[in-house]
Amino acid sequence: MRLFRRLALLCALLIPGAACAGIYDDMQKAINENDNDTVIQLIRRGMDVDTVDQAGNTLLMIASRNGNGNTVEFLLRNRANLLKINKYGDSALMLAALKGHLQIATLLVAAGAEVNPDEGWTALIYAAFEGHTEVVRFLLEKGADVDAQSPVGITALMVASRNGHLETVKLLLNEEADYEMTNQDDDTALDLAIAAGKEEVANVLRKAGASE
Repeated sequence: MRLFRRLALLCALLIPGAACAGIYDDMQKAINENDNDTVIQLIRRGMDVDTVDQAGNTLLMIASRNGNGNTVEFLLRNRANLLKINKYGDSALMLAALKGHLQIATLLVAAGAEVNPDEGWTALIYAAFEGHTEVVRFLLEKGADVDAQSPVGITALMVASRNGHLETVKLLLNEEADYEMTNQDDDTALDLAIAAGKEEVANVLRKAGASE
């Protein structure tokens, strides 16, 4: 497990006698409770802005996932690393997209977050998975590849179709998402919609030209 880089110094010099684990617990609690004042205090006292938990989640990832705009802004001003990913391959932008936090996604992209990573899953696929249509729209406006595929061949259109997110499917089709693409199991978006019983979505795909 990776501990934050300045932990020993922080414990020894700033809060003698405190358990090192307790410092991180304080930060985790502060972020989860949107306690921005405590987050600021701990960072200013020496905690590494890119501190990670056991899963590799940075403070920025946690704040982005939780929709804590004030903390995200503070971490970005203190040069939190936008390019870091956790052990599952998730970035701060991906986690914000998954949770539908449009404001956070806007902040992250403006600060330089990658909309089209070189490999792995994408924020667009994550947003489409949960049917966060406005986040999908925003990412597309910022240049997200509408047909980007995950390592297993999944696209945004496939996950939106599989999960029955009709408005997201319509938006992706309007942006010329390729309904003929297949995943590693040779399933198209239509195949996945049919298998999941999402008949309304299946009909929209058929009208767009998809065939079984």
